[in-house]
Amino acid sequence: MRIFALTAGAANMYCGSCLRDNALAAELKAQGHDVLLMPVYTPTLVDEENVSDGHVLFGGISVYLQQHSSLFRKTPWVLDKLWDSRLALKAASRHSIPVDPKFLGEMTVAMLQGERGPQKKEFEKLRRHLAHLDRPDVVTLPNSLLISMAEPIRQVTKRPVFVTLQGEDLFLEGLREPYRSQSLSLLRRQVSNADGFVAVSEFCARLMAAYLDLPKDRLHVAPLGIHTKGFEMRESRPAAPFRIGYMARITPEKSLHLLCEAYRWMRREGGLPPSRLEAAGYMAAEQKEYLRIIEKQMKDWGLAGEFHYHGVLDREQKAGFLRSLDVLSVPSLYAETKGLYVLEAMACGVPVVQPRHGAFPEMIEKTGGGVLADPDQPVSFGRQIMRLYEHPKVREELSANGYAGVRQHYTVQQMARRAIEIYSGNVPAPVRA
Repeated sequence: MRIFALTAGAANMYCGSCLRDNALAAELKAQGHDVLLMPVYTPTLVDEENVSDGHVLFGGISVYLQQHSSLFRKTPWVLDKLWDSRLALKAASRHSIPVDPKFLGEMTVAMLQGERGPQKKEFEKLRRHLAHLDRPDVVTLPNSLLISMAEPIRQVTKRPVFVTLQGEDLFLEGLREPYRSQSLSLLRRQVSNADGFVAVSEFCARLMAAYLDLPKDRLHVAPLGIHTKGFEMRESRPAAPFRIGYMARITPEKSLHLLCEAYRWMRREGGLPPSRLEAAGYMAAEQKEYLRIIEKQMKDWGLAGEFHYHGVLDREQKAGFLRSLDVLSVPSLYAETKGLYVLEAMACGVPVVQPRHGAFPEMIEKTGGGVLADPDQPVSFGRQIMRLYEHPKVREELSANGYAGVRQHYTVQQMARRAIEIYSGNVPAPVRA
């Protein structure tokens, strides 16, 4: 099958959606399919071999300039190549720039307006680029926020377009009014332009079906999958110090602060001896103050020596970090649709303690590699982690279950085969009731 897949670059940040899109494209290639993976906005940053194309559609600098000034909506395409180049986009991506919420809302609306909005020239470039490609069998979009591309793509290629659903509701809910309402209206109005929607979890399918009013006969699930190579079973560790890990973006909605509160409860009231709370993950410039407040709080509690932030980790460092842990917990405040880090932890035999919402219940039900805690309740997380500390045999059982469960249900090979079933139309009932 010949597949033209788009993936939305996230500048200098490791993004779960980029990692998923790249891993899927690489595996589809390995299974013999002809895949062209093309970035949108910026080149992608991934921790495996990057199989994306060198050309970037809707270059982030062009999109920014055209949003700000009508002058750049009329510049010759040959001039646009100066800032659309991969070199220029990579240079711009090296800087973490806080985004004005008003501009973010305006940009989202503009993109969803498609060819009728201020990004009209970029849609014309898209049509031109598609006309010079070998005609694909299917086209995939990385999220519903790019659904305005579906209509022009179908018109040029005469082929079906599938939209991946990866948790766009969080972004949309974060927009200010009137941009949130305008974006939702534009998005829902274009649902019929897509031939199908592919959710990364059953929870995501249910959530987005209601959120976007999607027709169930065009809604499918291709569960998230990972390459397990490199994520070997962790070796037995000394009983002390007990090591609790956090591996996700450093941001309030991922709730590192809540895990710190749970750790404080374990040390003061739960009976946990001096242990370690290890954190890792991408941190945007605007979140440095959030981490500073956490570090000060841990110091005020007398626990500064037991907390350490390791920064951003590449794949090899990530696997080593995970294998050094006794348990991993990311107590997200919002209901996540993916949770890639949970699969990676369990693939290394690390038990997880996750909130009882989002995709986590189905992941833990399928793998048996962790336990659930009450969302936004530090004491609930503390009690569940203490239970694993006090019962090594339970930890060992969860470790073995998670290691085997990921390999049984959540490999990239299974994700790729399921995607092809959907794209080719050979699918069973799309969504579990």
